[in-house]
Amino acid sequence: MTTTEEGGPLPTAEHYERLAENLAKVEELSRRLVDVMTHKTSHNPALNGPNHDLFTNAATAYWAQMVQNPARILENQVAYWGQTLHHFAEAQQALAKGKLQAPEDPGPADRRFKNPLWDTHPYFNFIKQQYLINAKAIEDAVNSAEDLEPKDKKRLKYFSRQIIDMLAPTNFLGTNPDALERALETDGKSLVDGLENLVADLEANNGELVVRLADSSAFELGGNIATAPGQVVYRNRMLELIQYAPTTETVHETPLVIFPPWINKFYILDLKTQNSLIRWITDQGYTLFVVSWINPDARYADVGMEDYIEDGYLAVFREVKAICKTEQINVIGYCIAGTTLALVLSLLKQQGDKSIKSATFFTALTDFAEQGEFTPFLSDDFIDGIEAEVAARGYLRSYIMSRTFSYLRSNDLVYAPAIRSYMMGEAPPAFDLLHWNGDGTNLPGRMAMQYLRGLCQRNEFARDGYEILGHTLKLEDVDVPVCSIACETDHIAAWRDCYRGVQQMGSRSKTFIMTQSGHIAGIVNPPSKNKYGHYTNTDLKLDAADWLAGAEFHEGSWWPRWEAWLKKKSGKQIPAREVGDSDHPPLAPAPGTYVAMKANG
Repeated sequence: MTTTEEGGPLPTAEHYERLAENLAKVEELSRRLVDVMTHKTSHNPALNGPNHDLFTNAATAYWAQMVQNPARILENQVAYWGQTLHHFAEAQQALAKGKLQAPEDPGPADRRFKNPLWDTHPYFNFIKQQYLINAKAIEDAVNSAEDLEPKDKKRLKYFSRQIIDMLAPTNFLGTNPDALERALETDGKSLVDGLENLVADLEANNGELVVRLADSSAFELGGNIATAPGQVVYRNRMLELIQYAPTTETVHETPLVIFPPWINKFYILDLKTQNSLIRWITDQGYTLFVVSWINPDARYADVGMEDYIEDGYLAVFREVKAICKTEQINVIGYCIAGTTLALVLSLLKQQGDKSIKSATFFTALTDFAEQGEFTPFLSDDFIDGIEAEVAARGYLRSYIMSRTFSYLRSNDLVYAPAIRSYMMGEAPPAFDLLHWNGDGTNLPGRMAMQYLRGLCQRNEFARDGYEILGHTLKLEDVDVPVCSIACETDHIAAWRDCYRGVQQMGSRSKTFIMTQSGHIAGIVNPPSKNKYGHYTNTDLKLDAADWLAGAEFHEGSWWPRWEAWLKKKSGKQIPAREVGDSDHPPLAPAPGTYVAMKANG
């Protein structure tokens, strides 16, 4: 075999032939790419980023400061110029010495730059170091803009961070050593496979780029996920109501109902046997019902929050009480379903209805005074774009919501998966949680705007009241015993904001638990894993910082602590109930039919 002077093998004719064959496949994939992009389904451009006013205001503030305090601006600029020039001079000096090696100090650690070549190869190290210098310069410029409204400042930081993350050298083939090494190792096949993955993702989403996070073919609803035994015992245009089969000889008299968010599908609570909250609850001796919401399309354009309340919550309360022959039930609301549960509790209070014995909230916001990481997406320009989108289609497409959530964690949920799939040519992993994450749902147009305008933007429920169904619903009306579970690192419903909402509820019996981890892993945290602990503090009059400072930390899952709380509100033991009754015959085995409906767009 022919070798280089250093002893390494040179590419052979066979290698070049394979490379040529792989590159020839690119032509066919290119035709498919052109075809799918020609028929691309577009979305409102306002959803791509802020309007120009934000950047205009930022530029105005920056130049105003330049006039008022030129020394500070010049100091930042000179520091950036000096770092860049010094960096270039070091590289030139290394080349002049004839030593192709990186500096002794390779720079700060960053998991995007795990390949040793980022630290040992002068080319890649130079690119990495300059990228980090550029990123810091942008961050410093944004931080120095002082004459902006706090919300505009927060939005500017978010979008500048998106620019920084997008321009990372790892995102481009010519400056990604992992992708280049893989291409050489595979004679270009990795690039062909990557293009195949890219085209397939575009074809699956009508030309919109949604990076596939998991191998969906590895999972079957009712086969290897969502397998807890039960039956659909009631169905209407909004939901299927699933009653799960008992696993104990006796059960608590008071049944329990879970309302999952209709932004996602309920089976996050029943992915695997070992981490299924649904199975765990039935094993503790409860008659459990779970709602599976419809995946709406344009026919649901005029469906609003009132429909979710009347044909959702109130209908379920009626049917569960009839099946179980009880006057009261316990209820759980997760995320937006928890927000709506609080609205329903206010409505029942005003109507004198005592159907609810206790309420549990999973990561549920009821006071939107602070919008946290969602601030960039709750300003008028973005919401106006959503309003135009739903006016045109009748519903908010799943992929728009998925993209919004993903870009809150863009390096983990956008760029890293794209690199693996499109540059490295790897197949998505068979990961059940990521499969669920990609199995999204649409939102009815009317409901989406009611939620975004009235609750998120104007915070009416926690302020003067939320007008619906002829009532003015107020957070202070919630007076049943409540237990709220919030998550320490939740980027969707920050625990401090969940806590503030609970503080304003009128209940005399309130429990607040903060679990470690985020919006999903913090909730799906089975005791058998012994993975995340939780915090408790009975003094809910404290502000969030003082509550946490005085909180007691407990090892292990919050599930048993919550179940001990629920048990006291669930009545005596009775023989386990059969699923359904003569008026509620089984309509379909769990997980039902609505959960299998795919989102449009």
